[in-house]
Amino acid sequence: MKEFDRYHKQMLFKPIGEHGQALLGEKHVLIIGCGALGSSIAEMLTRAGIGKLTLIDRDYVEISNLQRQHLFTEADVQKKLPKVIAAQSALNSINAEVTIEAHVMDGNANTLPNLVNNVDLIMDATDNFDTRFLINDIAQKHSIPWIFGACVASSGLSFTIIPEKTPCLDCLIKVAPMFGATCDAVGVISPAVQMVVAHQVTEALKILVGAEGNLRSTLVIFDLWHNQYQMIDVSKAKAKDCKSCGTDASYPALTYKNSTKTEILCGRDTVQIRGKKFELTMLAKQLERFGEVNQNPFLVSVQTKAHRIVFFQDGRTFIHGTNSIKEAKKIYYQMVG
Repeated sequence: MKEFDRYHKQMLFKPIGEHGQALLGEKHVLIIGCGALGSSIAEMLTRAGIGKLTLIDRDYVEISNLQRQHLFTEADVQKKLPKVIAAQSALNSINAEVTIEAHVMDGNANTLPNLVNNVDLIMDATDNFDTRFLINDIAQKHSIPWIFGACVASSGLSFTIIPEKTPCLDCLIKVAPMFGATCDAVGVISPAVQMVVAHQVTEALKILVGAEGNLRSTLVIFDLWHNQYQMIDVSKAKAKDCKSCGTDASYPALTYKNSTKTEILCGRDTVQIRGKKFELTMLAKQLERFGEVNQNPFLVSVQTKAHRIVFFQDGRTFIHGTNSIKEAKKIYYQMVG
């Protein structure tokens, strides 16, 4: 081990050492969500020398992200780059030894099961419990550990879920305190994000180097502004009759909303429609009569007087400026027929 090696300081930490560093370089982590939590998790794991990261996110970079999402820049906002594409570029510039796979798509019951082959760990960086319940069922079905994390305002929480050993999310949510508000409603400060990430990535490193005996068995929950920090024992929450992790598990989330074509994005004043795929250059020309059009290789957006509409390459559309599915559909069909 040479002092100028990239991972020298990390290998000096005895619980990791040279053997643990070699193990990290062989591991594959799936990060679901590439916003505040996901981008910071991805950066830490990339700097730590993970072998491969797979990133999935459905959104693009906006100016309001820059306050807490450290990988992104004003240039990414101007280009309206999808978050995973901007993250992939930034991460490649940090550590070219790491393989970064990026997917601009919605994480749902159709797409996520296709991404878990050869994955050693799943990191939750989502902003809604529908997706978390889906992660939970996929992880239980395929026996993949995953690390739950959430933050809002100055508070955060995290729990490490090991199939067959710990309570799953469905067990946990029945007995533990969870946040009712969202960061879109009450805001969030960057230190709360980084505290959750610190807990998540530390647990991830333990799993990836084979130090499961050091995993935290409690739910951690904190409020930085009010100087509160709790470790809650939830070991008795595991239920034998749980539909996700019990003896007769049926994994209900794997079919939940599987056929849903529209949804209101949490706190965003935005409706997502999953429709047909368009050839983006032809679509951009078609949209010019409705307002100012911007295009990149991943999406086309049009700004009207009242709404911003974003068409993604995978067939999804964001209608910004409404929480009405009926109104969103009307706008969508006016533009594309």
